[in-house]
Amino acid sequence: MGGTRDERYNLSFIVNNGVEADKPFIGVSIAYRLSAWGFLNSDEVSGAGQTNIGLRDQRLALHWLQENIAAFGGDPSKVTIWGKKACMSEIDTSADLLVGESAGAGSVGWHLTAYNGRDDGLFRAGIMESGNPVNYNSYQDLSYWQPKYDQIVNNVSCSDAIDTLDCLRHVPFEQLNAAINTTSAQQWAPIVDGDFIARWASIQLAEGDFVKVPIIDGANADEGTAFGPYNVHSTADWLADALGPPNNGSTNLPPHFSDELQAAYPNDCSYYIPGPPEYACNASVAGLGDAFKRSAAYYGDLVMIANRRGACQTWAANGIDAYCYRFNIIPAGLPFVTHFQEVAFVFDNTNGYGYNALHGTINPFANKSEAYIQVAKLMSTSWASFIADLNPNNYTGRPSGTPDWAMYSVDNPQDIVWDVNVTGLAYNEPDTFRKEGIQFILDHALSYHR
Repeated sequence: MGGTRDERYNLSFIVNNGVEADKPFIGVSIAYRLSAWGFLNSDEVSGAGQTNIGLRDQRLALHWLQENIAAFGGDPSKVTIWGKKACMSEIDTSADLLVGESAGAGSVGWHLTAYNGRDDGLFRAGIMESGNPVNYNSYQDLSYWQPKYDQIVNNVSCSDAIDTLDCLRHVPFEQLNAAINTTSAQQWAPIVDGDFIARWASIQLAEGDFVKVPIIDGANADEGTAFGPYNVHSTADWLADALGPPNNGSTNLPPHFSDELQAAYPNDCSYYIPGPPEYACNASVAGLGDAFKRSAAYYGDLVMIANRRGACQTWAANGIDAYCYRFNIIPAGLPFVTHFQEVAFVFDNTNGYGYNALHGTINPFANKSEAYIQVAKLMSTSWASFIADLNPNNYTGRPSGTPDWAMYSVDNPQDIVWDVNVTGLAYNEPDTFRKEGIQFILDHALSYHR
């Protein structure tokens, strides 16, 4: 979904903040193919070597930048890619580093591990907001995608063709697009193809096969409120969703892990902190269900937070700079610090451009305190500083009351927490919350097929 002109991703404000802080950089927005156009999978597609085309589009854009960014005043040795959209939609590239949010952050992760971690010299650093080198979903094999491909082929009368993929290429755009959007074949995702995505990234990270560049990597406190079920009234409800065969790319575990999973995420409210503080452990009054908080803690870790910790640990263990964060600010119009909510702050979009009825949202800063405006400036300029010289703390005009963003280390793993309710608008915390549960997820990466 989405495109490069979405006003929620206006680069003007963060670019201007970089200039004001004496950390100038160039922002470049690029587009890539989405849905079946960019991620069609089947035996035919694999046989033709045409897998993961959307990611390859991004890669070609990075090569284009190497060849052309100097003509715009940029330095090709300081390229940044910044993907921001959800649902495999967009990746933006600045002249210093690699950045992303959600599927954009996932894209950053795929480039960090592309071709088994081969360093093609296309970027010198990376930022991932709610996404990581290890996939947030389970990878599916071709047997999962083939029926969806066949459905499209049948719907455009290509099923009798000797070369069905070539037949699809000759179907008029409007007809093929309608066939994609009116079937169950709308949702597509990257696949392990032994080439661009050589293998599961959990194995690559364990073996050191990734591009070794500095990163920012973080997630939001309440990610699980976006990725887990609602109306979770009991342990049985939670386990019914968490265990079972994979469905549509989900990250289910086999049922025999039931006891281990319950032990890793005990029915204990204090265990879920930090986490969603704005609703009680018994959240049935809000229509969420008595076990919702337990479920949300698990799904937030499963989809985003565990792999964020795993990436930060891996970078630190390899002696590579990593700055990690937890975003803990509730925007206007929402009850949670859920997925995607840091975007307006990082882009310093305090006027809320693009937040409207079309997206079912309001300006995240509407009727909020001055602290919201201040933390947006702080976060945005910290990002610009890292983009410019790989140090988020080193810029002109940085607030004196804000603590330095601690670099992640093996002996002292810390995240910075962005929070409007504290002096300095941020603090560093030990990255040890939900230690047993997150370690369970990391240890079972192969069972999650990623």
